[in-house]
Amino acid sequence: MTTDLATRLEQPWDLVVVGGGITGAGIALEAARAGWRVLLVEQRDFAWGTSSRSSKLVHGGLRYVRQGQLGLTRESVHERERLLRTLPGLVTPLGFVFPLYRGARPGRWLLQAGLAVYDALAGQWRRHFQPVDALRLLAPHIAQAGLEGAMCYQDAQTDDARLVLRVLQEAQALGAVAVNYLAADELLRDSTGTLRGVRVRDARDGQTHTVHCPLVVNATGAWADRLRVQQGARARLRPLRGSHLVLPGWRLPLAQAISWMHQQDGRPVFAIPWEGATLVGTTDLDHRANLQQEAAITPAEVRYLLGAVQHRFPSLALTQADIRSTFAGVRPVIDTGKVDPSQEGRDHAVWMEQGLLTVTGGKLTTFGRIAQDALHTLKPLLPAPRVQATRGSGAPAAPCRVPVGTDAALWQRLHGRYGALAAQVLACAQPGDCSRIEGTPVYGVELRWAARHEAVLHLDDLLLRRTRLGLLLPGGGAELLSRVRLWCQSELGWDDARWAREVADYQTLW
Repeated sequence: MTTDLATRLEQPWDLVVVGGGITGAGIALEAARAGWRVLLVEQRDFAWGTSSRSSKLVHGGLRYVRQGQLGLTRESVHERERLLRTLPGLVTPLGFVFPLYRGARPGRWLLQAGLAVYDALAGQWRRHFQPVDALRLLAPHIAQAGLEGAMCYQDAQTDDARLVLRVLQEAQALGAVAVNYLAADELLRDSTGTLRGVRVRDARDGQTHTVHCPLVVNATGAWADRLRVQQGARARLRPLRGSHLVLPGWRLPLAQAISWMHQQDGRPVFAIPWEGATLVGTTDLDHRANLQQEAAITPAEVRYLLGAVQHRFPSLALTQADIRSTFAGVRPVIDTGKVDPSQEGRDHAVWMEQGLLTVTGGKLTTFGRIAQDALHTLKPLLPAPRVQATRGSGAPAAPCRVPVGTDAALWQRLHGRYGALAAQVLACAQPGDCSRIEGTPVYGVELRWAARHEAVLHLDDLLLRRTRLGLLLPGGGAELLSRVRLWCQSELGWDDARWAREVADYQTLW
């Protein structure tokens, strides 16, 4: 840890947020907007956990309508629309197609009714029926036997890890401090039991530091019970694993997302175009592995998801050899004892326990509302806000004006991912950096900027979260490593020995 950072940690904080995923980032942003002194710490890398391993969807959750969770759906679709307005280029519209087959459930009229509720909650009308001939143009490889058409509707998608980094970027611009690879090991209390701070441990050098604060926000998602149990509370979470396949876009080409019910158990599955690839998901299983280890897909889950696309797109003859990569995330779901994991609610919860505020559950889409709820609970315990707390007007973002001489596609991507910093990202480009990495929508300048400014400590930080090249390219980007080496050595100062260690660790992880 640098001397400067150690000195900053010693100052008093109004609150410390533990957890560098989308929930923690959202809370840090809301607290910084209100003028509170906020420190965010993350034991691994930013977005290392669930927030880089989601299904990449910003959506209301159509299946929650069927389960009667209309409040969650209403909140989600309103947040989806807000994020589409305020984060263009990062949160983008995504059309969905639900094919209808003779005798299959749900039928056309039941699905239309569900989509009518979905649209009504959003205050919009986007659903429509697509006849068979038109559907064949949209999805020429879809199974034809018994096909009667499709219902179409709209949601949205994002790069979840970049969303976390964008929110953290905005929080830090307002005065928040965010540090990755800094674990919160223990809450510190005085002789009366009053919370006085938290002991943190730096993964870089193993040193521990005391951070003084009267309140700690536990925003660690599926890991939230660890701090709670330390305080004598009862564990309340049921970690559920959702796994995904990533296929080359040319092997399963899609103009829109397609959703259907799995032929084995009737669960909803989907295939969506994402970052030039096709993402297939997802499972919903109890995750009983050690949460400190990387969550990983199982062979049974591979067969389950691959079987779904083989059934829906039989003419493509997809096999395991077509899978480019896989990823699995662990959902922080509150345990109510239901036998079927998929029937557990997805609402978030806020618990105050002896100065420790735990915020868990919920969805990627609703991170802003979750942050508001957390700050509403904390507000009576915090000093008066130093500025007027605002969440933003919800007005559309400023027009994305392309600088003279800049490729429009490059600028749109940088503007979406980096917002106010887009011009600075572009300015740091060196010859060759403004070209795309072959086979992906990623530009070289994104790697240079990340290595220089985005707290990259390891190679997987760069290839799995700052960019998603490790998911999109064959072998995790093995053929690109010689070029990545130049960025890492020039921007991070890694010598040959450090580079060799990082490559070995990354390839083992991948």
